[in-house]
Amino acid sequence: MLDEVESRLRLLEFRCRRPVEHLLAGEYRSVFRGRGVEFEDVRPYQPGDDVRTMDWKVTARTGQPHIKRYIEEREQFVYLLVDLSASMRYDEGGQKRETLVEAATLLTLAAVRNQDRVGLLLFTEQVEEVIPPGKGRRHALRILDALQNFQPEGRGTDLAEALQCFGHLARRPSIAFLLSDFLSEAFLLDLQALALRHDFNAIQIGDRGLPSLASGLLRMEDAESGQQQVVDLTAMAAKSALPEAGLRQELLAVGVDGLRLEVGADCVEALAGFFQARRRRDFDDSGE
Repeated sequence: MLDEVESRLRLLEFRCRRPVEHLLAGEYRSVFRGRGVEFEDVRPYQPGDDVRTMDWKVTARTGQPHIKRYIEEREQFVYLLVDLSASMRYDEGGQKRETLVEAATLLTLAAVRNQDRVGLLLFTEQVEEVIPPGKGRRHALRILDALQNFQPEGRGTDLAEALQCFGHLARRPSIAFLLSDFLSEAFLLDLQALALRHDFNAIQIGDRGLPSLASGLLRMEDAESGQQQVVDLTAMAAKSALPEAGLRQELLAVGVDGLRLEVGADCVEALAGFFQARRRRDFDDSGE
């Protein structure tokens, strides 16, 4: 059994590593470039140094001109907040979780390749598992194992609970990816508050919807609550596009970038397009 799990884990890494190395890592780095530079130390002034970096306090104390030295602050903290509620796990064929796992794996490997620290928060109506941020391949494999094999206790979805937990965990400005189908309520205020401090990105794992010919009445069971009810498939199909458009506008209103990723879609292409759109928008906003 352990050999089978290990084999699936290695296969997942192998399948996702190549597109990360050849495409996503560059797109990821161009968008999430770090917070600039940080102070390292001071050294004596040398002819040709930029006088704007002069450390006047040290110069006054020593009687010799000194300048400040800075280094690029590249390392960042990246958190994946992953919804493992019943609606994400119990679709036909298990494709929803497969899409979720592939997208989260690509993000993990892209971040690790860029020397960022990656953390994972798995949740349902409660926080199920937390892996603190870490670096390197061994840490990435630990995250991939949890994404692929962790079996949560809960069935429901509480985005607000997950966001509040993240707020306590992330002590410094971080990059966050929230992956969910967003079948939850009353989370936008928490998301808006966090987006003021962190770079938040929402990835909606979306069902392909009902077949266009589906009509009539059908008894259906809610995967999370277990409750059954009779639904009108014709009316449901007519309204299916409204939540998607509404969610996109709500996310933009609270300052969060969003991507809808259809079940079974090409995750590499979707994420690359998302990063490219963000880069173009950031370039336009900067006025460069």
